[in-house]
Amino acid sequence: MKLPERVYRYARETLAHLVSFPTVSAEGRAIPETAQAVAKLLEDLGLKAEIHPTPGAPVVYAEGGGSGPTLMFYNHYDVQPADPLELWESDPFTLTERDGHWYARGISDDKGELVSRLAALKWFMEEHGFLPFRVKFVVEGEEEIGSPHLEAYVREHKDRLKADAVVWEFGSVDTAGRPLVYCGLKGIVAVELRVKTAAYDLHSSNGAVVQNPIYRLAAALTTLRDNDGNVLIEGFYDKVRPLTETERKSLEAIPDESEQIAQVYGVKEFLGKARGFEFYRRMAAVPVVNFNGFHAGYGGPGSKTVLPAEAFAKLDFRLVPDQDPVEVVELLRAHLHKHGFTDVEVITLEVGEHPARSDLEAPWVKQAVEALREVYDREPVVHLSSGGSGPMYPFTHYLGAPVVAIGISYPGSRVHSPNENIRIVDFERGVAAIKRAMEKFATLP
Repeated sequence: MKLPERVYRYARETLAHLVSFPTVSAEGRAIPETAQAVAKLLEDLGLKAEIHPTPGAPVVYAEGGGSGPTLMFYNHYDVQPADPLELWESDPFTLTERDGHWYARGISDDKGELVSRLAALKWFMEEHGFLPFRVKFVVEGEEEIGSPHLEAYVREHKDRLKADAVVWEFGSVDTAGRPLVYCGLKGIVAVELRVKTAAYDLHSSNGAVVQNPIYRLAAALTTLRDNDGNVLIEGFYDKVRPLTETERKSLEAIPDESEQIAQVYGVKEFLGKARGFEFYRRMAAVPVVNFNGFHAGYGGPGSKTVLPAEAFAKLDFRLVPDQDPVEVVELLRAHLHKHGFTDVEVITLEVGEHPARSDLEAPWVKQAVEALREVYDREPVVHLSSGGSGPMYPFTHYLGAPVVAIGISYPGSRVHSPNENIRIVDFERGVAAIKRAMEKFATLP
C-alpha cells in the first residue's frame, strides 16, 4: 500500500530529522534536544505538548482532538548505542535508503514507530478534517535502560493520562509477512549472584583445602532449573495466572514457525522439545529464569594456576501475570538458603517490571485486528503476550486500558544491532494500519 505523497514526504523528512539525534540513554546523549524535537513535532500536528521532568530523562506528553473516547500512544525517543560502529555500512545517525530499506539507529526501535504514528495521525486529520476522539502521547526517554521512572510517572499522573485504549510502541510482521498483534508483555527482574571464598586469589594448590567459588556458584545455579527449563524455586509458579479459554485458543491459532525459528537461531531443538502450541505457550505464558553470564577466574591465553577468590553470575527472570518481581527475588533468596547456599549473595540489579496482559475480547483489540486484516488482506496473528518485557504494566494497571502492539518492523530489522533497518513497504502498511485502527476506534467507515 502506497502512502499519499505528502504523507510519505512528511514521514521521510521527519524520520531523517529524528534519527540524526544520537539519543543514547545509556550514555545520556542528546536527551534534552531530542525531547524538544519530539515536542515540536507533536505541536506541529496541532497537539498541546509539554515536557515533564523526571529524576532521569524527561517525558514528552501531548494531547488534543475531540472530547470523545481517548486513544493513547506510548513510544520512546531513546535508542541503543550504535556500537560496534565498524559493522555499520552507513552512518548510524543518518537516514540511508538502500534496496527498499531505510537504515539508521532507531529507524525501527523506536523513532520509526513513533513517526509511523505521527504520519497516520497527519493522514487521518487531512482526510477527515478533524479528530472525533481525544488523542494523547506519552513518549519517554529511558525505555532502553529499563524505564526506571515511568511507572511512578504514570501513577502520579494517572488522572490526566486516563485513556480508553493504548497503542504500544512496537510491532511487526512474521517471516511469512502476516501482521502480528501483541496484547501483553512479560515482566522482568534482573539479579546478580555473588560468592566469595577468600580475601584474594590464591595459588591453585590451595584447592585441596579452600572452597572454589566457581564450584559453589555453579552448584547453586543448577538448583534453579531442570534440563527442560522448568524453574525449581519453591513457590515460583504459585501466582501464575491460568490461561483463559480465549487465550488458549489464541495460542492454538498461531501458525507454527518454530522449526523456521530454530533454523534462524541455529539450535537443534527447543527446551522440552517444544513445538507449535507448546512453543508459543512457553514464549507467552510461562515464566523462566535465564542465566545471562558467568564470570570468575582466569580466561586469558594459556593457563594460570589460580584459585579465584570470587565468582558472580547475572540472571534475569521473565515473569507472567500475576507474579511480582520483588516477591520472586525473595523466593530466590529463600530457595538458596533452604538448599544450603547461605554464602551466595543476591543483588537486584534494576527496578523490576511487572507483567501485563490485555483482555483479548476487548473492543480495542478486535478493532486493531480488523484494521490489520483490511490493510494487509491477510489474517493477523494475535499473541496474548510477547516473550520480551517492557513498561506496559502501568498502563494496564493504573489506567485500566487495553493495549495492543502493532507496527512497522520485520524479522530482519536488526533491532539493537548494527545496520538496524525497516522495509519501506512495511512502514507504509504500518502507517495505513494505524490510521485504519483510529478510524475503527472512532467508528468511522
